[in-house]
Amino acid sequence: MNEDLDYLNTISAEIIDACIEVHKELGPGLLESVYEHCLFIELQNRGIKVKQQVYLPVIYKEQEIDINFRMDLLVEDEVVIELKAVETILPIHKAQILTYLKLADKKLGLLINFNVPLLKQGINRFVN
Repeated sequence: MNEDLDYLNTISAEIIDACIEVHKELGPGLLESVYEHCLFIELQNRGIKVKQQVYLPVIYKEQEIDINFRMDLLVEDEVVIELKAVETILPIHKAQILTYLKLADKKLGLLINFNVPLLKQGINRFVN
């Protein structure tokens, strides 16, 4: 169990470092999709396994509903990343990442808001 936690912490630190690099390069004020694509490239360049716009099935009463629900990024098949470029992170954004974690059956999620002067102000970590 501690090995799993150490692994998730290591991945999370790499992701945050990559986010800081993207934010340093681009700054705030762009669309979420720009940050998503750049972070995808940054993580790939670091040799980190990452998938973009990952399909997430919604199961309702044992029936899969195809509503084209997608997570922004999934890193190392373990960490869900939801990106925002908004003035303020709202409670609905936090609920969204928690729902993604539950539906994807993942333990760790990062909600990153790139529309901040210092990226550390935009990092939110969630554990399922």
